[in-house]
Amino acid sequence: MSVKREFLGEAKDGAPIYGYHMTNSQGTEVCLMNYGAAIRNIFVKDKNGEKRDIVLGFDDPEKYFDNSCFLGVVVGPVANRVGGASYEIDGKKFQMAVNDGPNNLHSDFDNGFHKRVWEASETEDSVTFTLKAEDGDLGFSGNRVFYVTYSLSEDNALSLHYHAVSDAKTLINLTNHCYFNLRGQGTGSITDHIAQFNSSKTTVVGDGLIPTGEFADVEGTPFDFRKEKGIGLEIDADDPQIKLGGGYDHNFIIDGADGTRRVFATVKCPESGITMQCSTTLPGFQFYAGNFLEAEGGKGGVDYKPREGFCLETQIFPDAIHHAGFPDAVFGPEREYDSITVYRFL
Repeated sequence: MSVKREFLGEAKDGAPIYGYHMTNSQGTEVCLMNYGAAIRNIFVKDKNGEKRDIVLGFDDPEKYFDNSCFLGVVVGPVANRVGGASYEIDGKKFQMAVNDGPNNLHSDFDNGFHKRVWEASETEDSVTFTLKAEDGDLGFSGNRVFYVTYSLSEDNALSLHYHAVSDAKTLINLTNHCYFNLRGQGTGSITDHIAQFNSSKTTVVGDGLIPTGEFADVEGTPFDFRKEKGIGLEIDADDPQIKLGGGYDHNFIIDGADGTRRVFATVKCPESGITMQCSTTLPGFQFYAGNFLEAEGGKGGVDYKPREGFCLETQIFPDAIHHAGFPDAVFGPEREYDSITVYRFL
């Protein structure tokens, strides 16, 4: 196991950008970057022993300065959507950026955590990124410190350990927005991938993909992945929820979630023979099939198109602050944020 650091350039404010290359004895490689605490590459061996880079991204670090599709980055302090782009904690109202119709998506497009240079420290098998945010930053309370530790094991498991502390009650819902293509980035559609989810319910959404507060059983719907099913089989089904998202862009509720780490998804690519098994301590995950993915100048000069990558964004339910029946996304001095998500490659 080894971790190597290299200088990649400078951010717009002149802060140095560094890359971190993790390798295990199996030949699995993970490339990270302190800009956006991003995952830039994951190289794993296919069924023939050849390495494939299975995540979408950019060769040029400066391309991440735009990155409107959030390729590979940590999204925070709150991922996904917040209805009305505002919320209250203990009677005090907080205003967020109005950037998705009347709502908020991913905190802030220009100044969110995906557009910041994180401090970094490495060990022989991990890299920890640290970011400080002051009270009031982006419409969130509390002087806060966020940590994301990536570690690579000898059994090809990439672990993402998120931790945050705040001196005041605040809203936190961190995730990584990595797009996967198990055939290899730049090789086309992911609709032929086979998925299986440990999820019997989803959170129902209305206009703007804002949750209504209701839960829906997946049985008999295009959202039923309890048994293996091709991602593309029902992605364009005549279903009201599918139509609202232009395909899959919904929060799935993990069966039996209790704060311990549980396997929630397994995705396979028959052509490459690569399988990804996903587990988390969080209660839900956003399955996004890249319906609106569009990024020019990806790795190797490839222009990414819709449905050429899928995301499994582990999370507290979207818009949880507005729904008493959802898991609590408010953290503070007496409740630190802590979660683990693991992507294991088989």
